[in-house]
Amino acid sequence: MQQEHVFDVTVIGSGAAGLDLALNLAEAGVQVAVLSKVELEETNTWHAQGGIAAVLDPEDDFESHIRDTLDAGAGLCDERAVRFVVENAPRAIERLVRYGAKFTRGEDGRYHLTREGGHSARRIVHAADATGREMEETLASRARKDPNIRIFEHHMAVDLIREHVPMKGLGRIAGVYVLNRKERRVDLFRSRVVALATGGASKVYLYTTNPDIATGDGIAMAWRAGCRVANMEFEQFHPTCLYHPQAKAQLISEAVRGEGGKLLLPNGERFMPRFDPRAELAPRDIVARAIDHEMKRLGIDYVYLDISHKPVDFITSHFPNIHAALLKFGIDMTKEPIPVVPAAHYTCGGVMVDLNAHTDIENLYAVGETTYTGLHGANRMASNSLLECLVFGEAAARDILRRLEDIPLPPPLPHWDESRVTDSDEMVVVSHNWDEIRRFMWDYVGIVRTTKRLERARHRIEMLQSEIAEYYDGFRVTSDLLELRNLADVAHLIIRSALRRKESRGLHYILDYPEPLESRRHPTVLVPERFSGC
Repeated sequence: MQQEHVFDVTVIGSGAAGLDLALNLAEAGVQVAVLSKVELEETNTWHAQGGIAAVLDPEDDFESHIRDTLDAGAGLCDERAVRFVVENAPRAIERLVRYGAKFTRGEDGRYHLTREGGHSARRIVHAADATGREMEETLASRARKDPNIRIFEHHMAVDLIREHVPMKGLGRIAGVYVLNRKERRVDLFRSRVVALATGGASKVYLYTTNPDIATGDGIAMAWRAGCRVANMEFEQFHPTCLYHPQAKAQLISEAVRGEGGKLLLPNGERFMPRFDPRAELAPRDIVARAIDHEMKRLGIDYVYLDISHKPVDFITSHFPNIHAALLKFGIDMTKEPIPVVPAAHYTCGGVMVDLNAHTDIENLYAVGETTYTGLHGANRMASNSLLECLVFGEAAARDILRRLEDIPLPPPLPHWDESRVTDSDEMVVVSHNWDEIRRFMWDYVGIVRTTKRLERARHRIEMLQSEIAEYYDGFRVTSDLLELRNLADVAHLIIRSALRRKESRGLHYILDYPEPLESRRHPTVLVPERFSGC
């Protein structure tokens, strides 16, 4: 039997951005639903290792952090957004500490700050090498105890519901249809406000550091509802993911290079100084392309990351979780180099929002990796992502609280109609299409691109979208089918955006147009045709 739930605010996603937003609202007495596709703590945030970038050292300053971010963004950052995030960073850290987060400190009691690629100073506050886990567990524990927050685990959003309002263009958000995965039914969540906090879309690639849930759900739902998206061509490939036949998505943190790790060829030769004067501390796009170049030049499957020249105690104290994880695969990073390859890691584009995290649709907000805020530009600088979650989580909450009294509860809405669908007897189609998308995205829309490969990918994704739409219309929805549908939509957005950018900039490197062009120094904005007025 389908159920209807009514809340002031429904937050879709339970990572740092979603939980921080929910907690800020709950402190003001707002009734909040938090939807988690799986268990509450199974998020991209939990898997984040490095830390949170913030100016906390008296010898550091905001202007330096801003310059570093603008430089890493390769000319496409929105300086207003960068300044907004950087200047609000210390307060975000203070809020996490107030919630109970415990960050690594030195003997003097001050935060131990590390340095990562693209940063000109030590400004990364961290909890050993498991900062994301500390954040997620802290926020989740607090959310579970808050009487104003109700958590719905194993609930996956299907689609947003818009209410038509005369003279309001796209209308306003009214709620969301949600698949209760355990009960296998689609319920209705009716809310004054809905916030998307579903993370990124790196699972669209065959090799990724992300967990299985990172299927671009929020981006796809917002696009289908009529929101603009921007800069989807800029997919960040983390330079150092463990290469091992049994390893699924073992990230080797940026901080390993920040603390002296060197990238080596199989013969022991260090190669990064040939590509950039910052060597291993260059921004991620440069390091990933350098590794990709050397792998193709030499016909090798991986390179090495070596920090074994550092004292054993230093390595085990700074990277206890990475050290323990590698030992399970028979690799002792205190004695030998680590085999690594680049892997899809972070989606720098997404749903367009303003500095209040508001989207194109009234009462629809979006926070975290699912958004385009202007912070990252053409390349994300290390450890700015968790920071963005916190700053925009608070900004969204502040704007919602300012407006909530004037937002009416949407009228009764129709329940999900399953009267003309049946259970699928061909789930192999879903798994096959899922695998095909991820493989051709890796082969044709990866670290180095060509127009010919992109056109081939576009042709294939449009055929698959047609197949998936037919399948979606005929069968009852499952989480696998919903994720496939979202992956296909996001893949199409990435390919379209990449074809639009006829230059190489930041994370988008295309052999047909190898140089950046001043005339192209602007975001790639896609507008849903059915709502564009064209």
